[in-house]
Amino acid sequence: MDGNTMLNSNRNDSDNSIFPNPSQFDDNYCVSSADCSGDFNLDFGNSSYTQYACRRPCEMNERGCSKIPRGSAKIRQGPTPRQKYSLQPVFHERSKHEDDSLLSNNLWKLARKTGTLNLTNKGMARVPERLYDINEADADSKRADLVKLSINEEDAWWNQVPINNLDLSSNALTHISPKIENLLTLTVLQLHDNALVSLPPEIGKLEKLVRLNLSHNKLSELPAEFYSLPELRHLNISHNEFLELNPDISNLHMLEFLDAGNNNINTVPGGIGFLVRLTALLLANNHIKELPTDIVNMRSLQKLDLMKNDLIALPEDMGLMRKLECLYVQHNDIKELPTFEGNEMLSELHASNNFIESVPQDLCANLPHLKIFDLRDNKITQLPDEICLMRNLNRLDLTNNSISVLPVTLSSLAHLISLQVDGNPIKTIRRDILQCGTARILKTLHDRAQAKIREEGGADEEAPCSSRSSTGSQGAMNNLPNNMTDRYKLRHTRTLAVNLENLTNVPEHVFQLASSENVHVVDFARNQLGSLPQGLQLMSNLVTELVLAHNVIASVPTFITQFTRITFLNLSNNQIRDLPNEFGVLNTLRELNIANNRFEFLPKGLYELQGLEILIASENHIKALNVDGLKGMPRLSTLDLRNNDIEFIPPILGNLTNITHLELVGNPFRQPRHQILMKGTDAIMSYLRDRIPI
Repeated sequence: MDGNTMLNSNRNDSDNSIFPNPSQFDDNYCVSSADCSGDFNLDFGNSSYTQYACRRPCEMNERGCSKIPRGSAKIRQGPTPRQKYSLQPVFHERSKHEDDSLLSNNLWKLARKTGTLNLTNKGMARVPERLYDINEADADSKRADLVKLSINEEDAWWNQVPINNLDLSSNALTHISPKIENLLTLTVLQLHDNALVSLPPEIGKLEKLVRLNLSHNKLSELPAEFYSLPELRHLNISHNEFLELNPDISNLHMLEFLDAGNNNINTVPGGIGFLVRLTALLLANNHIKELPTDIVNMRSLQKLDLMKNDLIALPEDMGLMRKLECLYVQHNDIKELPTFEGNEMLSELHASNNFIESVPQDLCANLPHLKIFDLRDNKITQLPDEICLMRNLNRLDLTNNSISVLPVTLSSLAHLISLQVDGNPIKTIRRDILQCGTARILKTLHDRAQAKIREEGGADEEAPCSSRSSTGSQGAMNNLPNNMTDRYKLRHTRTLAVNLENLTNVPEHVFQLASSENVHVVDFARNQLGSLPQGLQLMSNLVTELVLAHNVIASVPTFITQFTRITFLNLSNNQIRDLPNEFGVLNTLRELNIANNRFEFLPKGLYELQGLEILIASENHIKALNVDGLKGMPRLSTLDLRNNDIEFIPPILGNLTNITHLELVGNPFRQPRHQILMKGTDAIMSYLRDRIPI
């Protein structure tokens, strides 16, 4: 007997043992479904078999149990008919009825009460039809009489407001109905993250529209009527399929923000300079090769983003954009930078990943307020000595260039905290010094500068950063730093900056001169001042930025409260223990740095600073937090309390939702743990809120 025969034999034997032949049953067994009035299931192993439960007396023994043997079973009957279900797949094409049902009566009433309707992330393929009539009185209001409306006054027509904010973002919309013209009261319309391929011409009738977001769609053009919107101020058309900007965009005279990045735009139309109110122009990730000459006419522009394009040059008269603060031109094909004469407000210049070969000397003199200068991944072979004229420079990135020598004048940049020179063939400074970072590099350069001065018997008065006036100066002008007495520099830069001069006092006539030239930035960082110079009072109505960091100041006089225009005050790295009680009258102050002093508590006057947004108080001896006081600072968004002596963080600090950046590392408290601190502000605030006693 082969294997297959044996297997079939065993299988037949097994089947016979489980399902006996009906002829083996006696009269007490039922052999047909007609003899039974019910059914039940028997499980044999992993199988389920339908059997019949008979109700005849012969089928039950004396204990009421069936006489059917456990090992036997009835002949299997046909399958039980399945119940029919109406199944709806999870992913399916939305029907018009489904889309219309998303605008429920509750949403309708809420929108009529608040003027805002949020239908974001609903999976809609169409806008609910009744939405276009939302400004009309509903049927219930029309039918109700005055008595009924008085009872439910909240739903009365006189308490309803027109819709002004509509959010249809993150859906699957491909078209917008021409009925959009019915929503004439709209001021904000969010249509981003859909699949729109076109807009109806009727959108041009939304004359009150102020803000429109069309990003992340499939638009390649906008209707001509769109460019007649009279009040549009904020327009986002990024991440679409535009090949060009329509020249008619210059008709949007009120436009203040335009984002057209991440498209396929090749040219920027002439006439864009008519957008004189524009403060931000974002054209990143396109294929722009040239900028129109009239772009410099946008005199209000503060941020210009042209990164990742095909630009080969920037306009020579960039200086006409006098309010420009941030310029992004990295990842282009630029070979030469303009001098930026007139761009005194420029604080960030990002020009990495280009083909720049040199830094113009005049550029250094024309950007006194530049804080970030990114030149990494270019072809620069040397830096000019005039780099030291960028006295406010915080970060200079020269990574991956061809620089072999660093100018010693870099050591005179008192605010430089990050100098990146990796990837350069520098041979004049040992590699181990370069690896030690910014502070060590600057110290090495400073030591070499001092050695050079000693060798030459004094400072070179012709050097770009020469610190002393010529010997021909008269009277009190003798031996004063040039920046104090040079009228041209004071008038041109509006900055009085004298650093690294070991000054212990500043003559009053210096402030008189600076005041006559309308100087508004005063910087005496890294000197030996023991107190604020008295002559500083002469500039109390001019100064907007005052930097006195890295001195030996022990106290702050009350006349500091007379500075009615000050927005930035840096008193870090001194010996201050307290601030005047009247300090809170400085309602224009936006940023205060009192880090690395001797404070044991946050001064009371701080809690009255209604406009303060940034408070840096790290590296002190602060022992406790006054959360009630912090509640009185509604605009505070950044609070830095690192490396203090705080032993307990009150949980109610988590309720200060205006704080978006909180630093607490380096304090002796046990909770929150270090792991939570490392997760960031949101995790810290959430942790604290969860521990507020109920």
